Order: sequence, then C-alpha cells, then structure tokens
Amino acid sequence: MLSHRENLRSELLGESSAMQNVRQLIARVATLPTSVLITGQSGTGKEVAARSIHSLSDRANKRFVPVNCGAIPADMVESELFGHLKGAFTGAGRAREGLFLHAEGGTLFLDEIGELPYPLQSKLLRVLEDRSVRPVGSESEIPFDARFVFATNADLRKRAEEGTFRPDLFFRINVMAIHLPPLKDRENDVLSLAKFFVQELARQLGLPPVAIDDKVCSLLARHDWPGNIRELRNLIERAIVLGTFPNDLETFLHVSDGGGGSLADMERRYILSTLREAGGNRKEAARRLGISVRTIDRKIRKRA
Repeated sequence: MLSHRENLRSELLGESSAMQNVRQLIARVATLPTSVLITGQSGTGKEVAARSIHSLSDRANKRFVPVNCGAIPADMVESELFGHLKGAFTGAGRAREGLFLHAEGGTLFLDEIGELPYPLQSKLLRVLEDRSVRPVGSESEIPFDARFVFATNADLRKRAEEGTFRPDLFFRINVMAIHLPPLKDRENDVLSLAKFFVQELARQLGLPPVAIDDKVCSLLARHDWPGNIRELRNLIERAIVLGTFPNDLETFLHVSDGGGGSLADMERRYILSTLREAGGNRKEAARRLGISVRTIDRKIRKRA
C-alpha cells in the first residue's frame, strides 16, 4: 500500500522545487482542521490539490463536495449552499438540505470563491465562525461539521481593497494559503506531465501512446502554457486521437495562444481559442477550461 506521501506524489506530479514545496505544505496542513485557500491560475490543478488535502485528512472516508461558486446562477446560490424549506420561495416544492449540510463530516471545496455574490459573503463568514447554517425559510440554525477548502484564480486581496470582496471574509479564509505555480515556472515538470498524460490518456481512450521525440520535447519545454496543465492535457489528448503531434507544432502552439503578449493577454487568447473550438458555446468552453461562464465573460471583457 502506498504511503500518504507517495499518494500525494502520484496526484500532484512533478519534481520541481515549486511542486515539492506544494506537496510539503499539503502534507502539513491536511491533518489539521484549518481552512485552506488554494490560489493559482486556471488549469494549475487547484481541485487536485484540494482532493489531496481531503484524502490525506482524517475525513478521507467522508464526502468531498466540490462547488464552483461561479457556475451557480446568482439567484440560486443561497439555496444551493444553505438549503431551503418546502415553500420557502416560488418553486420550492420540497425541502432541500443544501451543499453545506451535504458535506457533513467531510470536506467542502468552494472553487472560484471570488465569484460568490457579495451579499452572500457575509453569510458565509457567519457560517465559518458559527459552524451552523440557516436554510432559506427557516428560523433556526443547524450545526454542522465540515472542513473548508477554498480556491481562486483571482487576486482576492486586490478585490478586497476595491470593495468587491469582503475584507473580513478574505482574512478569515486566508489563514493558510497554498499557491500553485503556473506550468511555465515548474522547470522540467512539463515533460514529466506530458509523458504521464500520454500513458494515462492512451489507456483511457483505448488507443496506442503517441511518441514524444526530442523536437517535441524541446517545443513543449519552451512553450509558455497560458492554459497550464489543462492546456497540456488537451494537446496530448488531441495528439493521441490523431496518432501524432502536428508537424508544425511550434506554429500550432503559437497560433493557439495568439503569439506573445502579457500573461493576461495569452490567457484571454487561450480562452477565445477554446471558445472557437467549442463553436462559440460558452457553457462547453467553460467545461473544457474548468471555469465558469461568468469567469470567461469577465476575462474577455477585462482585455477587450
């Protein structure tokens, strides 16, 4: 049987100093009840890190409940998280316990916490302090026990200063922060990950692995990867399906990213590229990118 550290290494691949530090932090905080805030760009593996924290904790045999705060319609967030009583509002034909209570005894992973509507941020703060929830339409609170792990690709400190994120909530969830570095800053991890994805995806797809020759290795190592691990995984999956990497891989990668520019520019171009591949379907593009439609809209508007 694998040890906790071996399990962690198999989940969070990479021997770069940055990833070794991430694994050390996760192993240290996993056994504690402390809330954790995971930061990093889209596609860096924040949910994998959150699941690793859960699997190494004493709650591992309980539920891990992932919630994308940006993917739930604003008018439904409170009901989804807190639950509601029958008849609490129009359409509430039956009672619902909500995701907080659903995570009882386990770990609640609130991804894209920066997208949580401002009015609900004070209610979340109260939940964190009191460890109880009040379902919509109820006059009483229900105590519950769950470990909170948060994640964001946004600068919450800046948002708190701008007034779009509650400063008191930011300081409450920022007790223990773990930052996941972008793939381009992870030394030779890109090659290790590429080889892993070749074997793993070939097995999943029932297709033969594709060869990664020296030329491909060199191009992969030089690329900036604005979409991070997710972009690399998509490239490997495409190569396996087609049976080979594009002959013009350098041009393919350059065109996919739109060429040059700031990191924000490259991220925006990668989102637009994925949106084009999805035929303009924002929901499908959001699924492929692992972010919400609202995040897509915000990042595109920001640089428009």
